[in-house]
Amino acid sequence: MPFFSPGDDPGSSFPELLRRIGMSPDIATNGSVVGANFSVPHATTCVALKYEGGVVMAGDRRATSGNVISHRSMEKVVQADRHSAVAIAGAAGPAMEMVKMFQLQLEHYEKVEGSSLSLEGKANQLSAMVRSNLPAAMQGMVVVPIFAGYDVRREVGRLWDFDATGGRYEERDHVSTGSGRVHASTVMKVGFRDGLSRDDAIQLACRSLWEAADADSATGGPDVLRGIYPVVAVIDAAGWERVDDTDLAARFEAIVDEVSSR
Repeated sequence: MPFFSPGDDPGSSFPELLRRIGMSPDIATNGSVVGANFSVPHATTCVALKYEGGVVMAGDRRATSGNVISHRSMEKVVQADRHSAVAIAGAAGPAMEMVKMFQLQLEHYEKVEGSSLSLEGKANQLSAMVRSNLPAAMQGMVVVPIFAGYDVRREVGRLWDFDATGGRYEERDHVSTGSGRVHASTVMKVGFRDGLSRDDAIQLACRSLWEAADADSATGGPDVLRGIYPVVAVIDAAGWERVDDTDLAARFEAIVDEVSSR
């Protein structure tokens, strides 16, 4: 750990620490238009919603470059710490680097300050990272995450979404991002109700991704042949828990049966 004078101390900010020692991960674009020079893989649809004990987050696994499927099994819902998670959409590379930096920032803050950030403080930290990506976003590498978690102080689940400028907005019930967000959001809006159980919230998240995949070519649905299913996670007072693929397979099979019986 390097030493700093009192006036040059980066404090508990890990990104600022990297900048002070000359290891900032900021992307240098030199004024060139990135999107015009090469095709950047993009992550697509993610959703999050509240239920009576916490939050459910879910994301499909497909990344696309134009009309080409770049990756079929990308992990878009990532645990940030014990009681929070990030779901990413936008330019895949910068988004994954942002999530790694965010995870390190939360760990660094806790080590320096001796206590963890509040859930709202974590949302503010992620907002600053999204804002720092604005020069790259103006050249095609936009990152638009969702942040959600269980607020141990208020004992309730909370959700935030962001815009490319770093603006953060707390949502009351549910939120979606990515190319299939309109279709996913419509399903959640119709199916959401106060006091949803954990099981019903997971099912609603799965149904929203199914409908998004059915209407949006950039959103990947369940791939039974390859055994690839969306990432679905629950965050409550006990912490982060990922839903098992066996459970998801049964849920999507039920959705198929329901759609087929219409």
